[in-house]
Amino acid sequence: MVASDDAAEALYQRALGEDLAHWPCYRGRMLLWYGRWLRRQRRPADSRRPLRTALDYFQALAFPELAEITRQELRASGEKPHHDLPQAWAQLTPQELQIAQLAAAGETNRKIGEQLFLSPRTVQSHLYRVFPKLGITARHQLRDAFS
Repeated sequence: MVASDDAAEALYQRALGEDLAHWPCYRGRMLLWYGRWLRRQRRPADSRRPLRTALDYFQALAFPELAEITRQELRASGEKPHHDLPQAWAQLTPQELQIAQLAAAGETNRKIGEQLFLSPRTVQSHLYRVFPKLGITARHQLRDAFS
């Protein structure tokens, strides 16, 4: 972080080459710092990949503040905002998510109901609430949303 610009990139690459598999928070922060550095070096296209990866880490670790900082960096790099599917799935209740996953796998309302000890009508009601949350209008779109 205090290295000269000539030495910084090699140091970032070396740090990211270390085995940080057991330290995802530190890896995410390193990717954020590297992406931020690249953007400030007027290399916005190069900065997007580490920033996207950092965002994935922060979302998986449930670090909303760092995720928001990373989103701001991505926007500053010229990344166009898009509907983030994981955020849409996060709006679902656990029951709705389970039903949506089974429906996406091709199960009928009756089969889903048997597996979850619900009536087919209750399954239909859950799916009725799931569709607008995911921005879809048909059952076959669930499969597309999961792929």
